[in-house]
Amino acid sequence: MRDKKQQTMTRSELDELQAERLREICQRVYEKVPAYTKKFDELGITPDDISHVEDVIKLPFTVKNDLRAAYPYDLFAVPISEIVRVHSSSGTTGQITVVGYTAEDLDMWSSLIARALDAAGADKSDIIQVSFGYGLFTGGLGVHHGVEHMGATVIPVSGGNTKRQIQVLADFGVTGFAATPSYALLVAETAQKMGVDFDDLPLRFGIFGAEPWSENLRTQLENAFGIEAYDIYGLSEVLGPGVGFECEQHDGLHINEDHFIIEILDTETLEPVEDGEYGEVAITTLTKQGIPLLRYRTRDISRIVPGECPCGRTTRRLERITGRSDDMLIIRGVNVYPTQIEQILLDIPEAAPHYQIILTKRGSLDDVEVRVELSDEVDFDEIKSLEAITKKVSGAIASALAVSVKVKLVEPGSIERSEGKAQRVVDLRGEGSQE
Repeated sequence: MRDKKQQTMTRSELDELQAERLREICQRVYEKVPAYTKKFDELGITPDDISHVEDVIKLPFTVKNDLRAAYPYDLFAVPISEIVRVHSSSGTTGQITVVGYTAEDLDMWSSLIARALDAAGADKSDIIQVSFGYGLFTGGLGVHHGVEHMGATVIPVSGGNTKRQIQVLADFGVTGFAATPSYALLVAETAQKMGVDFDDLPLRFGIFGAEPWSENLRTQLENAFGIEAYDIYGLSEVLGPGVGFECEQHDGLHINEDHFIIEILDTETLEPVEDGEYGEVAITTLTKQGIPLLRYRTRDISRIVPGECPCGRTTRRLERITGRSDDMLIIRGVNVYPTQIEQILLDIPEAAPHYQIILTKRGSLDDVEVRVELSDEVDFDEIKSLEAITKKVSGAIASALAVSVKVKLVEPGSIERSEGKAQRVVDLRGEGSQE
C-alpha cells in the first residue's frame, strides 16, 4: 500500500492532522484571498475561531458562482508567477471556472493518483493507456502524471479516434485503461465490430470516472473488457481525479482525508447529516496552495459508507456518486436521478447500455421520455416484440421508481456516442411546449 502511514492513521491522528491543516488553510485564504476575507468578515469569524475539525461548519460555503465571479485568477492564493499550470471546467453550463496549480500542488495531485492506481493493483510494471481528454480538462493530464509518479508506463492517447485506441490496446501490451465509462462503452462496442477480443490481451484493470455510473454499468464494462473496473472521484474545481478512489473491495471511494475534509449536507438545510445518510458532498481542500477552497458545494449526491473497510485503509469512504443535485429530475413529484434509470435499463437484456432522457413541456407540465437503444439481437421490425419490450422497460421503471415515463425504443447505434462525458439528459423545455 502506497503512503501506508497516511492511509491507515487512527481517527484521532487524522483529526489532529486535519485540524492543523484546516487552521493553516483558513489563515492563508483570509490573508491572501479578498473574497474569503469578505466571507469571514460577513460571518463575524476569523481564522483564530478555527481550532478543531468540527469547526469546519463555522466556515463559509464556496459555490461555483464564486469561481465564476473570480474569473480568471481572483481566487488564487499565490501570485500568478507561482502558478505552473492552469486547468478549467468545460463551461457547458455557464462561464468556465479556472483553477491553478503550484509545483507542490502538481506533486501532491500525482501522488494521490498513484494511490488510486496502487489500490487498483497497478505497479511499475504496468502499461496504462490514458483515454481521458487532455487539455484544460483535468482528467487526462491528472492521471497521466499519476502514472509517471508511480513509475509505470503511460500511453497518452487522449480521447477520440476510437479505432486507433483499440489498435493501441491490442498492440502495445496495455494492462490498464483509464477513460470515462461512457467512452469505454464506445471503445468496447467498436472493438467488437472490429473483431478484437479483449480476452486475448493482457488488459486487466480499468480506471473510470468523470461522470456518475452505476453498478450495472460496472458489470457491463468488466464483461466487455475482461477487466476489474475501479471508480475514481474528483472534480476540476477541487483538484481533478484523485480526491477519492476504490480499493479491491469496491465498497465506496476512499477519500484522501489527509488532503480533504468531506462533509455530507442536507440538501434543504445545508446542515451536516449523519454517516450513512444521503446528501450533497462539500469538500474543503487542506493542502492545495494555488486555489484553496473552503466547503465547496459540489452538487454531487452521495453518503458516507459506515464501518471500516477490510482493505486496511482507515479513511472514510464515499459511496459512488448517485448523481448531481442539478441533474435530479422531479417527475410528478418523485425525485429521480439518471443513474437510477441506467441501473434499471442495464438489467434488461434487450436494452443496449445507451439511453437518453428527453425533457419537454406538455402545457405547464414537464414531460419525460426515455429513449432506449435496443441490443443488436432484437429484431427492430418485429412489432409485437417491440411492444413487449416497451412494456417491460416502462414497467421496470414504474416498479423501481414509483413513476411512469414514456418509453421510446430506438434502433441499435442511433443514440450519439460520446468521446468524453455522455449527455444522458437532453433538456428541450425551453424550446416551446407540446400540446
